[in-house]
Amino acid sequence: QVQLVESGGGLVQAGGSLRLSCAASGSIFSINTMGWYRQAPGKQRELVAAITSSGNANYADSVKGRFSASRDNAKNTLDLQMYTLKPEDTAVYYCHALSRTGSDWYNYWGQGTQVTVSS
Repeated sequence: QVQLVESGGGLVQAGGSLRLSCAASGSIFSINTMGWYRQAPGKQRELVAAITSSGNANYADSVKGRFSASRDNAKNTLDLQMYTLKPEDTAVYYCHALSRTGSDWYNYWGQGTQVTVSS
């Protein structure tokens, strides 16, 4: 089992910045990829950024150049630095962990943190 706890959401004006943090605990040795997803009202949950255990990062096209994800394997944390925020970035942001135990893969989610960008 992996537990994920997010922090750092809030209300910000367009053009502003926010930093989200995710702390993992439990069976952290099993974690492969960690990432951030978001879900806006009436929309499907979508990938924002993900980092593998080897450090390879992947970003959604909509956030490239504005968001930066960083992973600290020693501290078991995943941060998301968001710059130049836009109203369309408004969503609940979820931390995600993909873990592997033997041949089985498991998905874990945090409780989510609200990010609201006002125009």
